[in-house]
Amino acid sequence: MKYRRLGRTDLEVSVICLGSMTWGEQNTETEGHEQLDMALDAGVNFIDTAEMYSFPARAETTGASERCVGSWLKRRQVRDRVVITTKVTGRDFWLPHIRGGKTRLDRKNIEQAIDGSLQRLQTDTIDLYQLHWPDRKTNFFGKLGYEHDEDDVAIPITETLQVLGDLVTAGKVRHIGLSNETPWGIMSFIKCTDELGSPRVVSVQNPYSLLCRTFEIGNAEIAHREDVGLLAYSPLGFGVLSGKYLHGAQPSDARLTLYPQYSRYANDNAIRATESYVALAKEHGLDPAQMALAYCNSRSFLTSTIITATTLEQLRTDIDSVDLDLSAEVLEGIEAIHNNYPNPAP
Repeated sequence: MKYRRLGRTDLEVSVICLGSMTWGEQNTETEGHEQLDMALDAGVNFIDTAEMYSFPARAETTGASERCVGSWLKRRQVRDRVVITTKVTGRDFWLPHIRGGKTRLDRKNIEQAIDGSLQRLQTDTIDLYQLHWPDRKTNFFGKLGYEHDEDDVAIPITETLQVLGDLVTAGKVRHIGLSNETPWGIMSFIKCTDELGSPRVVSVQNPYSLLCRTFEIGNAEIAHREDVGLLAYSPLGFGVLSGKYLHGAQPSDARLTLYPQYSRYANDNAIRATESYVALAKEHGLDPAQMALAYCNSRSFLTSTIITATTLEQLRTDIDSVDLDLSAEVLEGIEAIHNNYPNPAP
């Protein structure tokens, strides 16, 4: 396994981060524990979850992924060997079952959320606590262009930071991070932390894959200059980049087979791009999923790539991508395809 420093902290996290959003929905708790065991044995020390998981979000499964991690931590007694990150639900636009659908990034909500997460995770401290998405209305979750809403009233960033700072002081949180953020949002948080003297954001968890490289446009420079590295989610585009959905295939128990409404990465251009990426991988004797993950792993602005698997076979393939170095010829081929199909699934 390879490791990189998390922001300006003293934490070294594995380049592969194990995501947990299927645990409690597509995977049982036992299967989640098996994945955690395999990942830990392979040197993965970074585990990502969120208070709203499992996915898709349902009242019946909210918190299930955190509970799975928590029961594993209790069973294995390895808390000192892993870096745990979870997320507080952002401003609610579609989740009425979480705090009555009135989730905001204010003191009341964040304090209630952190206490719930700590209880489910059976730990005293969260190593990295992330804001799952912004409180303000902006472009995230697949929306490329920004449309301003003059009537939008967001919780001030300074208020959110003051609460997070208090959690750090209380020992409930070690470090703070962002998710689904824009360049303006990241820089605003950095500016406010400098002005308030509050804990600095150390990472941003945004989508990044061969189908979605929009992070490079505005956020990559910030990641480098401000040490706010990318935690890349959906690096396989909901599994699309593995090639398993090509030619109309619908594998049983696969995510897009079960939940076709989440077709963000399966539009016509994304499928055409995927056909090209899969062909490139096969031309060079590579597993398409490993090639896609290895590309993410190789980016200098990336701290960790978050993988989410439903089988141990998938998990092993994904973890092993950390040892794959892509040749100059493969990288040139990737750029040529990207030029033909730039960000088909933002």
